[in-house]
Amino acid sequence: MTFTEWFLFFIAIQLIHFLGTWRLYIRAGRKAWEAAIPIYNGIVLMRIINRPTWWVALLCIPVINLLMFPIVWVETCRSFGFNKNKDTALAIATLGGYIYFLNYTTTANYIDNRSLQPRTALGDWVSSIAFAIIAATLVHTYFMQPYTIPTSSLEKTLLVGDYLFVSKFHYGARIPMTPIAAPMVHDSLPFTKFKSYLKAPQLPYMRLPGFQKIKRNDIVVFSWPADSLKTMRGDNSGEFTYKPIDKRTNYVKRCVGIAGDSLAIKDGYIYINGKKTVLPDRAKPQYYFTIDTDGTSLSSAIIQRYNIREGYSENGLYNLNLTDKEAARFAKNPIVKSITKKISPAGNFDKAVFPHDENYPWSQDNFGPIYIPKKGVTVPLNRQSIPFYTQLIKNYEHNDLTIQGDAIYINGVQATSYTFQQDYYWMMGDNRHNSLDARFWGFVPFDHVVGKPVFIWLSWDPSSPGIVAKIKSIRWDRMFTTVGLSGEPTSYFNYFIIVLLGYFGYSYYRGRKK
Repeated sequence: MTFTEWFLFFIAIQLIHFLGTWRLYIRAGRKAWEAAIPIYNGIVLMRIINRPTWWVALLCIPVINLLMFPIVWVETCRSFGFNKNKDTALAIATLGGYIYFLNYTTTANYIDNRSLQPRTALGDWVSSIAFAIIAATLVHTYFMQPYTIPTSSLEKTLLVGDYLFVSKFHYGARIPMTPIAAPMVHDSLPFTKFKSYLKAPQLPYMRLPGFQKIKRNDIVVFSWPADSLKTMRGDNSGEFTYKPIDKRTNYVKRCVGIAGDSLAIKDGYIYINGKKTVLPDRAKPQYYFTIDTDGTSLSSAIIQRYNIREGYSENGLYNLNLTDKEAARFAKNPIVKSITKKISPAGNFDKAVFPHDENYPWSQDNFGPIYIPKKGVTVPLNRQSIPFYTQLIKNYEHNDLTIQGDAIYINGVQATSYTFQQDYYWMMGDNRHNSLDARFWGFVPFDHVVGKPVFIWLSWDPSSPGIVAKIKSIRWDRMFTTVGLSGEPTSYFNYFIIVLLGYFGYSYYRGRKK
């Protein structure tokens, strides 16, 4: 849906509201025309139903407004004496259409200064739950979202089983593109395989202003551009399935290259604009090393000492996932005869590696150089450059692209250059040999960016069988640690417990005093 289409849809909604409420406005002592003026009609309606004016802001926020509309429908009915359970049920079941019945077929008087207190304990409970859901959805959608680390692509930096809070306001919260969706869930309803959203209508891409730009080596959560999973939890179909951008599977990687950079990978190391990149001190890039021992098997004590989390044996050799520092320490062990980093050389075409073109026989360890597109920058288009930009022009910036021999046509016009409409980024995992990242599917557009992880609120071993084992596996030293700062992570869990106990103690004292 374009901005023009969305504007027409908004006008249609205003017309529907006017036709269904203008007589009710008159009965409440207002003018009929007040029901027709966008935004102002909402302010007047809040006065009619005796609710705060700031509710109008909630009615304008995508997703939140879907939760607010039923409340406003019910409150409107009650303001004219229709407060029975059947009236509430009809107002919600007809998506507010019941108000047309009140407007045209009844003569019910307006009840001024009606009591806003729920008449029953159940009504009070439902009201509390409804606004708790609205508040939680507002925070989840526009401020802070919980996220789980499902894979080992950032192993030893972020662990499988880390539960994060991801800030959406650092880079600017992305307005949901699928406004008709279940609150606080992603692409499927819990415990089912059913979609949690409707594909139509869709809002055009919009984002609130952020106070920070993505910097090199930031850890970023984003919607996977090459998503091929039916649900975020995965499937075995192996077939691409279309999902709106905001419902694509969320990934977390390190942004090693920003818009405008030239990136290359040499023997596993990243070079930005010709210089070897310097990673933050908390980053722990890993590679597979082949280790030949003197015949001594690697004991669990050795594995624990060298913090080995991934590895396998093959033909009498060990292949272990280690950082360079860990490999150097391991090489000093008397049982080690040799240790060699497993680097895949360039020159042999690997169709899995971007840009999936035989003219660029790169590998995951020897790659590039490649230019990361920047908004407003124009690049030449020819047979050599088009493999890098086909997906961007066609899928991410929504142009009609056709190639006929050496001729390239964009929206039916032959083109020899292209100007990018948004910034792009290069996202990679620290676990270099066990990460599905940009080396395999290319650039990440800014409209796919979700947010920035800020701290870990829970961490345990998800492979532990049963809830008791999982509780025993809690990594207490990672609880309430920050993600993006430098130095050794410090747990603030004890401070959190002190504040929590203080809050409950004060609440108890205050209650006793009353």
